[in-house]
Amino acid sequence: MKDGIHPNYGKCIVRCACGETFETGAIKDKINVDICSKCHPFYTGRQKLIDAGGRVDKFRKRMNQHQDTKTDQDTNPDQDTKPES
Repeated sequence: MKDGIHPNYGKCIVRCACGETFETGAIKDKINVDICSKCHPFYTGRQKLIDAGGRVDKFRKRMNQHQDTKTDQDTNPDQDTKPES
């Protein structure tokens, strides 16, 4: 390797917002992070599951409303959608 072009790689202290600190290697002396393995929901077991079923039900409800208005238009003979020639 050429001298003088590579950064100095050394020990680095990582500090999380929850207060946890650990040591790793980096080109910086200190790194501040918002979340770590001690406070992340996936690692702590406090993970919330997103209810995608509610979104599907909401979509189906909207589609049923659309189908109902479409059938109302089909059964209403007073409204003529074709222009007269």
